[in-house]
Amino acid sequence: MHLSRTVLPLALALTLATTLTAGATPADKGKCQESTPFKSGVGGYASYRIPAVVKAKDTLLAFAEGRRGGSSDTGDIDIVLRHSTDGGCTWGPQQVVTDQGTNTIGNPAPVVDPKTGDVVLLSVRNGPVSEAQILRGEASAEDTRRVFLQRSTDHGRTFSAPAEITATTKLDNWRWYATTPGHAIALRSGRLVVPANHSIAPPAGSTDTGAEAKYYGGHSLYSDDGGRTWQIGYVDDNPDGYLNVNESTAAQLPDGRVYFNTREHNGTAPGTRADAYSSDGGKTLDKPFRPQATLIGPVVQASVLAVGNTLLYSGPADPAARAAMTIRTSKDQGVTWQSSLAISGLPAAYSDLVSLDRGTIGLLYETGDFSANETITFRRIPLKDLDR
Repeated sequence: MHLSRTVLPLALALTLATTLTAGATPADKGKCQESTPFKSGVGGYASYRIPAVVKAKDTLLAFAEGRRGGSSDTGDIDIVLRHSTDGGCTWGPQQVVTDQGTNTIGNPAPVVDPKTGDVVLLSVRNGPVSEAQILRGEASAEDTRRVFLQRSTDHGRTFSAPAEITATTKLDNWRWYATTPGHAIALRSGRLVVPANHSIAPPAGSTDTGAEAKYYGGHSLYSDDGGRTWQIGYVDDNPDGYLNVNESTAAQLPDGRVYFNTREHNGTAPGTRADAYSSDGGKTLDKPFRPQATLIGPVVQASVLAVGNTLLYSGPADPAARAAMTIRTSKDQGVTWQSSLAISGLPAAYSDLVSLDRGTIGLLYETGDFSANETITFRRIPLKDLDR
């Protein structure tokens, strides 16, 4: 196993980091609307991708993958973090949470344990191999996707070293593996739930390689002890090519059920989204994932967030391209969705939602003038703007 490099305490990082305030706006929450915690080429990384955001006590934690060599999913990729104590108006210095040398560690899935206030972080590592190689089963046990756990007891200022939990979170016939992307969730019971996805190996005797889209599937992870130990919950990976679950997100509904929404990865089902419900806290699904054709957009990750009796969804609205970040709302617990607020007409891709206070949500999303990979931007959104 490759050991993680030492994570700098925040106090030391504050001294060393001097170039990481790009895009900050005035720290007046009544006036600020948008800030840029991550900008390509700044802070030692060629690009930043895969945003995730949670609120730990009074601090916002914005996670991302810092990609040293470019925007590729393969290569020297670290998990980085910035803090905001003014609701996302300004951001503190960049902190490296996990670095596995020239290997990839990413898909940060943070969640705040409601019992302790600790920040629990799951992530996935692989060696110098591509997703296609892993899908085809060509990666070694060392280099294939493996799952890791970290914990912060000081609201994200420092994190423990990564501890591997692959044995309890990944089945033997799974090849590709990814947590979320985006935040994980804490249920009102205290259970922590991480939406995740994987690929399965083709059946014996098949001429398939395993890289076909039909072999993607989804599953959940759950913990009833504050994130110290984890179990696999539901598994949905029927390789019939109709609906290929990939990159899921979750929220708990007012009636206690867990709502899962997923990217439909190039199957034959209507649309590009699918959803499902769990009545037992993510252990099983009431029904397998089914198409959700009232959400129009490209094949891309998205985020959901429950605010009172309303479900929110963030994702690009252009059906043919990753562009036009838009907030959608559902008043019937995810049965149907309506467009609510267009954020921008610019290129846009992955996103994550967070509740800031009773009247405001935050959106952390990939966007830029000419490419969705130019920045990861944070937008404060008054809830009243969603009712227009």
